[in-house]
Formats: sequence, structure tokens, C-alpha cells
Amino acid sequence: MAKEFEQMEDSNRSANPSIHDVSDPNRRLFVRGGIATAMAGLFGPLAGCATGAAGGSAASMGRGIGFKSVPMAAGDTVVVPDGYTARVLYRWGDPVGVTGRMPAFAANAGNSADDQAVQAGMHHDGMAFFAAEGASSERGLLVMNHEYVDDGLLHTDGMKTWTAEKVRKSMNAHGVSVIEIQREGGSNWKQVAPSRFARRITASTPMRMSGPAAAHAMLKTAADPSGTRILGTFNNCANGQTPWGTYLTCEENFADYFEGVDNPDAHQKRWGIRKGNGAKYRWHEHEERFNVARHPNESNRFGWVVEIDPQDPASTPIKRSALGRAAHEGAATALTADGRAVVYMGEDARFEYIYKFVSRDKMKAGGAAANRELLDHGTLYVARFDVDGNGEWLPLVQGKGPLTQDKGFANQGDVLIKARQASDLLGATKMDRPEWTAVDPISKEVYCTLTNNSNRGAQGQPFMDAANPRASNTMGQIIRWKESGDLDATKFAWNHLVLAGDPKQRRYEAQGNIKGDTFGSPDGLMVDARGVLWIQTDVSTSTLGKGDYVNLPNNQMLACDPIQGEIRRFLVGPAGCEVTGISFAPDLRTVFINIQHPGEPANERSNPDQPLAISRWPDGAGRPRSATVVITRNDGGVIGS
Repeated sequence: MAKEFEQMEDSNRSANPSIHDVSDPNRRLFVRGGIATAMAGLFGPLAGCATGAAGGSAASMGRGIGFKSVPMAAGDTVVVPDGYTARVLYRWGDPVGVTGRMPAFAANAGNSADDQAVQAGMHHDGMAFFAAEGASSERGLLVMNHEYVDDGLLHTDGMKTWTAEKVRKSMNAHGVSVIEIQREGGSNWKQVAPSRFARRITASTPMRMSGPAAAHAMLKTAADPSGTRILGTFNNCANGQTPWGTYLTCEENFADYFEGVDNPDAHQKRWGIRKGNGAKYRWHEHEERFNVARHPNESNRFGWVVEIDPQDPASTPIKRSALGRAAHEGAATALTADGRAVVYMGEDARFEYIYKFVSRDKMKAGGAAANRELLDHGTLYVARFDVDGNGEWLPLVQGKGPLTQDKGFANQGDVLIKARQASDLLGATKMDRPEWTAVDPISKEVYCTLTNNSNRGAQGQPFMDAANPRASNTMGQIIRWKESGDLDATKFAWNHLVLAGDPKQRRYEAQGNIKGDTFGSPDGLMVDARGVLWIQTDVSTSTLGKGDYVNLPNNQMLACDPIQGEIRRFLVGPAGCEVTGISFAPDLRTVFINIQHPGEPANERSNPDQPLAISRWPDGAGRPRSATVVITRNDGGVIGS
């Protein structure tokens, strides 16, 4: 995603109060005075969390971390602990494996748009491994997002010339890959190609809109008067994996692709649809639907969670409107005790919100085919984090509270398409860029990375609050909560797992409270089956090695024992990359991760005349390429133990 601070979306101008505004005067004073007093009351164990007896149980299941931390250092390789091996599996431009259509990658970026449509896209991101039936940790499908592109690398001459063919190639480098992989020779994994499952989903793939917003007037266009048939998905960031065997891909910074108008209306302003946005990717110059002046509803058709059945390459991806529209980061999915689906979602933009969806119906046996409509019916909620360490899920339901026709919400489709405006009215907590979410399979605690927010506390911006306690929050934090009962509860208790930072920094707000290895800008997140929390970082390339990050020149992945609070560095990525995407084989002896945009310069677009200026990873020569990496232990043991 775009990580330049000045380019980040900041569209929340709502007057809903922050925690600071609604807390009592004494509480405001110590929050304003610094985080030390707030930390004493907010960073202890959650009531009902996995501590004490539960902690012993978790320890017996093996939450402990057994590797030696790798050192933080600038470099252009993937560094893992002693006793581990990292191997490249699937790079930008590698054939996805479609029979009869497997063009090789052209080192000079000379591949055509049609080639790119059947090759790995750029900028690998969220990812999930789907084990083959009967071969749980030996063979399966790997499904991954391709978030955005660097046109300076994608085309031989970058953007010096601009054509319809280049736009098509850019659009085909976005989206999702489905590849088949298998283990060979112990710990070595290979792509199976050709494969009947191989598929690329791009910014032009036909999709269907389902749920309460389908056929809504705000989704209808000249090309689709039904408001149900949409072309493509893009800026696919994090993801979700459902218990019924489908993949959820999340549309994040879609506003960057639409050229806005001189005088945007209130709805367009709230969603960051501005004049000049289109200059970043320039799709609107050859694809008219990205010109808001001509097609004002097209942008409303993006910002959704898309469900894909990886087992059926002929299936149509479905945009699930019941989960709400947002700059969606991820969609961690779990089940209640009675089998209903719960999806936790963050919206990665400054001062935006955290959401939860609870399905009306229970999951049925029979996989994807039996659960085609499970995510079409249910209740969407937005979170309010109260100053006393409690919180509440506020229902985004038309007719409840202020979500009435006179406020612009005549039906549930209005609420879902305008989820931001609805959340504003409900008084949800404005967060510091909510990123990935993860559910602990043992304790059922839920985690969310709040990556950073340098605008927090600035003049004219929301003040610090209990959930977002630091001014000019360059380092970020990880928040967690425990539902008051099952995952469908409407009340919860919360605190912070950690404030990211570097204790060597002079600026107090950048020091954090990490017990272990330093990091900042937490992003990717998952809890494995042992209960180990894995954290991946996404520090902007304009920030790495500078200012508060002077001691952090590269991005990284860390492991956390959430019972003890210890955090250890497991991996350091190559120059200019983000470390993202994580999925384990069921036996936990293989972990798949993604290296996104190695070699990315500070302005996020490479100079086509100097494509090797920052990185030569992963091939050691030729253009830097985002890639999936397979990590195993040399002794065949469980990762991280």
C-alpha cells in the first residue's frame, strides 16, 4: 500500500467524540500528561484471558519460543534463525500454471498484458494455504493477494509513455493468484504447473455483488444497470480464510485509482475520492470507468470483502456487501460455539474503525457449496473502546439509533455502502490505522495491529485517547480484546498487548514498552495453532533507517508468546521490502511468507533506467521481484518452537 505519510488517506472529519472527549476531567488530565499512568491501568492481563490455569494449559500446548533472535541489520536478503532455511517459491512474473499458457518472465519487463494475466502479479500480500484432502501438509493450494504495482518496474520504460496496453498490464498485475504446490524431498516445496486449479483474478475479472447492497442505486452504472455485476478487484491487502474452505480478499486503498472531480460531494470527500488521485496509476486515461466525472458510482463498487472458492477455478468471485464497505485490510474469520461465522475487520486509514460481522446462520457441513450465502445475512458492528478498559460493538443496522432515513440511511444498503458515515454517527472510536486482525484459537482473544498515525494529536486532529495513547504515533501498537462471552457478544474487555517502539529513542512517544526485540509499524498478524502470535512490519521505505527508525533499517517478522509477553525477531527482509502474508501448513513445520516490493524507493516508484538501484532480490540479478518464501527447520521441527 502507499505508505508515504503525506499520501495516506485521512478523510474522517466527523464530530463523533474520541475517548478523550467523553472521559472524565481527571482521566483526561493523566491521558494528556503522558502514557505512563494510563499504561498502569490498561496494560495488565484482561479479565478472563489465558493467564493462570489457562496459561499453564497454553504452555503445555507449546506456546513457547525456541529460536535465537536474528539481529537487525541492513541487507538485501532474507535472514532467518540458525537452523532454518528460506527458499523462494513464487515470484512476480512466474507462470501461475494455466495449461497451455505459461509465458516465462522477461527480465527486461517485456511481457505483454496478456502474459501478465497468467503470471504472478506484483506486490504479494495476504495469503492462505488450503491443504489438499488426505494430504494435509504435503500438498495444497496457496492463494495470495497482489496489492498494487510499481510501474517503474512493471514496464520497460516505466511511465515515460502511457498506453492502453500498459493500463491493461497494470490491471492484470493486481488481484489474486491461486497456485498448486506440493512438498518434495522432505522440506522442499515446489509449484505444480500446469494445474487444473491455477487461476489469476485481476482488476478485470467479472464478479458478483451479493447481500443487502446488491442492486442498490449507488452501485448501478451505465455498463451495469443491475448494480450486481462488477469488473475486478484491486489493492487487495490482507485476507481471511474461512472454516468452510474459501478465501476472503480485502479491497483496501481503492480511492487511489479513481480520478475525482473538482467539487466532490460529501460522500466522495468522506471516502477520499479526490481530484488528482488518478495520477498515481493513470488507469482513467484509458479505462473510462475510473473517471468519476463520467461514472460517479463506479468507486462505490470497490472497498468490499471478496469471497473466492479456490477449489473451483470456474467460480465467480463474490463481493459480500453484508460485511460493509471500507478500506478493508483483513478479515479474520472464526466460529461461535454454535457454528455462526464471525469476521473481524480493520480499516487501514487514519482515524478509521474496527468492524465485526456475525452471521445469522450456522455453518453447514459440505464446504463452500453448502455455505454460499452464509456471509450474506447477519449483523455488522463497529467498535467503541471505552476509557475504563471495556468496549461495545455498535450495530450498523438501518433504523437503529441515528441510522434513519432522515440521516441518509433509507435502507440497509445505504448503511453498508456508507459504513464510514454510519460509524461516525454511532460514535465509534477513531483508531490509529487498524490493519490485520487475528483470533487466538486457544484463548479466543482477538488482536489488531494499529500500524501508526503521525497525525494523532496534531493541531486540528483527534487527541490521544486510551486506545490510541501516543501523540505523533510513528511506531504503532497492538490492541487486543476478549469478548464478554462467545465471539458474538456485544461487550468486551480490552487492553494493549504492546506499544511498539525503540527504547533508545529520545522521543518518549517512540520508545514503546516492548519486552524483547524492537520493532515499529506492526501490520501482518496471525496466531498459529500453538498460540504463538506472529507480527510482520510495514515501515515506509521513506522512513526506514531514519528518525524514530534510525535503528530499524529493514522490515521484519517477529514471534510473540502472548502469555509471557516476550517478542523475538524471527526474520529480517531484503532492502526496501515489506514483510507480509503468512500461512502455515497444518503440521506447523512449514511457514509461507511474502516479501513485497523489494527495492522500493522512498517515492514508491522505481526509476526504470535504474531498476537495480536498491535491490537485486531474489535472483541476485535482474529486477527485484516480490515473492513467496517457504521457511522450514533443518531438523524438520515445528516452526518457532
